Amino acid sequence: MPQNKRRRLPSLNALRAFEAAARHLSFKDAASELSVSQSAVSHQIKALEEHLGLVLFTRRTRGIELTRKGLLYYPILRNALDSIAEGTERILSSSPVTVLTLQVYSTFTIRWLLPRLPSFQAAHEDMQVRLTTAQMDADFEHDDVDAAIMIGVADNPGLHYDHLFDVQMFPVCSTSYLKKNHDTLSKPQDIPPRDLLQVYPSANDWPTWLETQGITAVDMTQGLQLESYDLALSSAAQGMGIALAQQPYISRDLANGALVEMFPGLRVLNPRSWYLACRKEQREQAKIEVFRAWLLKQVALDQQLQLDHDAN
Repeated sequence: MPQNKRRRLPSLNALRAFEAAARHLSFKDAASELSVSQSAVSHQIKALEEHLGLVLFTRRTRGIELTRKGLLYYPILRNALDSIAEGTERILSSSPVTVLTLQVYSTFTIRWLLPRLPSFQAAHEDMQVRLTTAQMDADFEHDDVDAAIMIGVADNPGLHYDHLFDVQMFPVCSTSYLKKNHDTLSKPQDIPPRDLLQVYPSANDWPTWLETQGITAVDMTQGLQLESYDLALSSAAQGMGIALAQQPYISRDLANGALVEMFPGLRVLNPRSWYLACRKEQREQAKIEVFRAWLLKQVALDQQLQLDHDAN
């Protein structure tokens, strides 16, 4: 751009109001975030629409929706404001640290990622990983997240996915539980539904494994409902029932004997794969590229994940 050409920029307050309203799809919530009145947000957006000569929102009785132009403008503006915020943090910091905000499931964080993160921090002292743990997938449209490690299907056209690994699922229990039920649990059909330790954010996992064994008429309303795989595996280790295990969660428990595989040879491929996901327009950001390269190397070094991959 020639240096003497003036940029055609709306007011920053109007842009902030639009970005917040677009992210929340609510003038009220945007006003609360910005600590201004709802009327002020409405006036700012109206002024922005007049400045651009465009309609950015469709006002409806029960809320607002982005127009086609609004949908095009929102990610551009969101990324620009993110860059401004990150740049501001860097120049105000005593050292030029780049922050990568990563959303990860709590079990993956505890059982796989955290033991490996010191090697990343040691190799990249100019980067700081800010972890956000959750049981649900990241909402890139509304959450302040750069990337996410997730299990699922790569079906969001707005995201870039790096395939990490595939996993197999298999039932595990404690040695005490197995000894206690050895005479009555010789095959999958013998599993009592009340002993299934279910992870409700991954409600399809047990039915997938059971159906592969030809078991369909199972009352899944029985059994303990748990928030995470970490809780399910810990409960199984205490003899409370049978958990469904999968890499990368289970290596330590199998190695130290806290858990045992109940039916060796009856592992089932999880139809969902593990990915590193980010917004498509941010896939070449330096901080994401650096973390991606490190993560893929860690996956390649994990022998248990490679064994699962080879078995698949």
